[in-house]
Amino acid sequence: MTGIDAPRVRTRHFAQAKATGHKISALTSYDAMTAAIFDEAGIDLLLVGDSAANVVLGRETTLSVTTEEMITMARAVSGATRRALVVVDLPFGTYEAEERQAVDTAVRFMKETGVAAVKVEGGTEMAGTIRRIVDAGIPVVGHIGFTPQSEHALGGAVIQGRGAAAEKLRADARAVQEAGAFAVVLEMVPAQVATDITAELDIVTIGIGAGNGTDGQVLVWQDAFGLNRGRTARFVRQYADLGSQLLDAAKHYAADVGNGQFPAAAESYEDTK
Repeated sequence: MTGIDAPRVRTRHFAQAKATGHKISALTSYDAMTAAIFDEAGIDLLLVGDSAANVVLGRETTLSVTTEEMITMARAVSGATRRALVVVDLPFGTYEAEERQAVDTAVRFMKETGVAAVKVEGGTEMAGTIRRIVDAGIPVVGHIGFTPQSEHALGGAVIQGRGAAAEKLRADARAVQEAGAFAVVLEMVPAQVATDITAELDIVTIGIGAGNGTDGQVLVWQDAFGLNRGRTARFVRQYADLGSQLLDAAKHYAADVGNGQFPAAAESYEDTK
C-alpha cells in the first residue's frame, strides 16, 4: 500500500526508499478532511500545493495565491496528519527576490503551519536560494521541468526537456541536489529523460507527467479522483468519479427538500423531557 514503512515519514526515509527501490506515493491536499483520509490510506507525502489557486479558489493560474491563504491550508493539513510528510509550496513572489526573502518565507511556514518541508520551483537559478533555506534547517523539495509559477515565461503548459533541452534539465536536477534538496519534482518531461535523471541523482525524484521511471509519483487529488469535471492532462489517471457522485447526491438532496421528504421524523427532535 505504501512505499515507506514508518510511523511518521521523515526526510531520511526518502533516501531509504530510493535505496531499496520502494516507490513513493504523493497527493496534494488542502484541508483537514482529505488530509486525514489520505494519511489513513498510507500516502507518503502530502503536498499543500499552490495548485490550490486553481482547484480550491477557482483561479486561472497559481500566481495569485498568497502566503496567508497557503498558511491556512497548510495548517489544516498538518494538523490532520499523523504519518505522511507534509510539504508546502512557497507562493510566487515570496522567495525569488533574494535569498533572505526566501528564508524568511520558509521560516514563517515552518513556525505557523507545522509542515515538515517547503517546495521551491526552479533549477540552477534557484540553487543559492535552496542552499540558504537548507542552511537555515528547513528541508527543501525542488521542482523542475514545467514550473507552473513560470507558466507565462514558458509559453504555457509545455513539455520541457525534449531534445537538446534535456541537458539543461539534467543540469537543473544536479544543481537542486547539490544545493541540498532531499527530493525534486519532475513535471511534464519525457519519460526517458526523467528515468535517466533518476538514475543519476542520489536524491528522490517525484514525477508528474514524467513517466514511470521516477522514484515516486504525485497527482492533484481532484484530478485523480474525478472531482475536477473539466479537461485533465494526459498524465492523469482517474481512480474515482467523485464529481458525478457528488452531483447525484446534491440533486437527491435538493429533490428531498423540494418535495418535503427531508427532514423526516428520524432527523427531527421531539418536544419531550
